[in-house]
Amino acid sequence: MSTVIFSLRPEPDAHRLMIPLVRRTRQPHLEQWALPGGWLDTAEGLQDAASRTLAETTALAPSFLEQLYTFGDVDRSPTRVVSVVYWALLRSDLVDAQRAVQGAPENVEWFDVDDLPELAFDHNRIADYALWRLRNKVGYSRIAAGLLPDEFTLSELREVYESVLGRRLDPSNFRRLLEGSEALVPTESFRTGKHRPARLFRYNAEAEDLGL
Repeated sequence: MSTVIFSLRPEPDAHRLMIPLVRRTRQPHLEQWALPGGWLDTAEGLQDAASRTLAETTALAPSFLEQLYTFGDVDRSPTRVVSVVYWALLRSDLVDAQRAVQGAPENVEWFDVDDLPELAFDHNRIADYALWRLRNKVGYSRIAAGLLPDEFTLSELREVYESVLGRRLDPSNFRRLLEGSEALVPTESFRTGKHRPARLFRYNAEAEDLGL
């Protein structure tokens, strides 16, 4: 089992879409970075195994977890190994709290999805495929909810889309598209800051298509 888990992490200039990698402690590929994962127990379901191995290797519990693909090329490992891979999303506001638990593994670091090192096995290919899947799905589903708190501003939502897609979006067009859909529900709350108060929104659980 392996899992590609995406989250937005703060950087000096902006939030970046990043994934956690684990430094291997045994051969093959000793000391090389790899996706978090582990073996499937005989009495364990696939999704339960994905959640367990992710918790054991990173101390993270995602807000979204879905099976991605099965990778089984004959030369992907020194021994014949077939990996059922999951991909996951984790709200940025939960990462630090989860990683702060006692006993959290220390051989974990976050890397920008567009600047990954050379990974063990075929994990670069797996990470690229997961990113392609996320970028294709974000435009027509409410998948971005897995990267956001329950309530958020339109600017925060746009930042998620820009981070996932890797490009800037016109703020006016983005606001117009979303305000014309049924995907978001305005709340009575506002976020205050340096600029004028910004209304908080939440996702409409009954609406799936964002129409972006």
